[in-house]
Amino acid sequence: MADAETKGASTEEREGGRLSNHDPVDSFELAVDQPGPRPDGWKYRERRIGGLVIPWYASPRAQLLLVSFVCFLCPGMFNALGGLGGGGKQDPTLADNMLIALYSTFAVVGFFAGSFVNKLGVKLTLAFGGLGYCIYSISLLASVHANVGGFNIFAGALLGVCAGLLWTAQGTIMLSYPKESEKGRSFAIFWMIFNLGGVIGSLIPLGENIHVKGNVTVTDGTYIAFIVLMFVGAVVGMFLCNATDIIRDDGSKVVLKKNPSWQSEFIGLYETIRSDPHILLLFPMFWSSNWFTTYQQNSVNGAHFSTRTKALNGLLFWLAQIVGALIFGYALDLERFSRPTRAKASLAVLLTLTMAIWGGGYAYQKDYTRASVKLDSFVPTDWTTPGYVGPMFLYFFYGFYDAAWQCCVYWYMGALSNSGRKQANFVGFYKGIQSAGAAVMWSLDSHKTSYMNELISNWALLAGSLLIASPVILYAIKEHVVMDHDLADTGETIEDVLPAGHPEKNHV
Repeated sequence: MADAETKGASTEEREGGRLSNHDPVDSFELAVDQPGPRPDGWKYRERRIGGLVIPWYASPRAQLLLVSFVCFLCPGMFNALGGLGGGGKQDPTLADNMLIALYSTFAVVGFFAGSFVNKLGVKLTLAFGGLGYCIYSISLLASVHANVGGFNIFAGALLGVCAGLLWTAQGTIMLSYPKESEKGRSFAIFWMIFNLGGVIGSLIPLGENIHVKGNVTVTDGTYIAFIVLMFVGAVVGMFLCNATDIIRDDGSKVVLKKNPSWQSEFIGLYETIRSDPHILLLFPMFWSSNWFTTYQQNSVNGAHFSTRTKALNGLLFWLAQIVGALIFGYALDLERFSRPTRAKASLAVLLTLTMAIWGGGYAYQKDYTRASVKLDSFVPTDWTTPGYVGPMFLYFFYGFYDAAWQCCVYWYMGALSNSGRKQANFVGFYKGIQSAGAAVMWSLDSHKTSYMNELISNWALLAGSLLIASPVILYAIKEHVVMDHDLADTGETIEDVLPAGHPEKNHV
């Protein structure tokens, strides 16, 4: 219940933003301690259930949880399906062609998606993005029973458009809503919930195919379960707030473009590169960040294991993603070390992991080829096969490495700016270039590039992109981004985004 002093506050005090008179509703209790001023209204009421504090709806934390569940249900389930290799089908050719279409449109739309997010808002872009995942799974189910190649390619291309919008909106929420000291933890929370989608999604084909020791197409029930869950995810997207409504716990708002137009947002892509040209040195890391997915899903898991073991490997892979995100996300926010020190340490750790994990992958890859797994005498590896533990751990660490890479890339971008407008463009660049790389790699796989050449290309690109990005990581990441840098070209002023008495106003 709100205390008497707050209830008795004058109208002038409330309108001045120092106090907010929020009445308790139903059985909820309003949390008394409010560290920052917030407007009146249900979106800004903080509640308690017993000892549990429920953040206000338009808070960064609540919105991060909502977007996490959207991605849990949409791309999380998509990842579980893709983790089976070939979209759950025995022959990966159709899925490869669909993914080429997907990542080709994703690359184009993703690069410019920041402009759409800034103009339309995160709510519409996320909800529309979620529908593409549902249609993609419907097309895969239809392909099991009929030749619907045109529909399959259309569904892949449509998902590229939808995913470009969804992921750019998600990245904007994750990087621009939290405070500077919370961006690593925000990634960890998001990545954990998102990859729980992959974990739970992997349980569906594992349960459906628990007795299948061969390498076959998954059942109709598997596809139907994915379709329903993805549709629910699209609906959840409609319940998000837009960035204009977000208030942080210190009373500050997200920096956005005032009165954005389509022209101003497309010009904003150039303005972002002009004001932060060092982002260009991260582009090779962006390109590499999904290059390895094709090799891991098709050339390792899809090629060498039985159907039920592929599902188990997928489960372990997504669990490893959660472990990696928690370790790296929280480590990158350790305030006992300066932010530049954490950046340098992350570079050293990524280089070490790249050499160790992909070196192990090279040793494993020497034991089989595309030709050997097609022989009639080839028996897919099952979890009952002697020696399975080694490749199981390798695949687990592939998942760990994926999370570590994505976490660091997002954190580097988040350390360069706190602006919602800039972060939308950063994430758009990231997802567009990432998808262009993925499209090329899926095309190479569909043309039957040797497994060993795929592995070597991954290893070389990952190590090389770290070296190219090192000047940004070592020198461009500072302890704090000054507000003037983020406000440039937005039309907003410091009074628009920081409340009265905010300590940062004394330093700008």
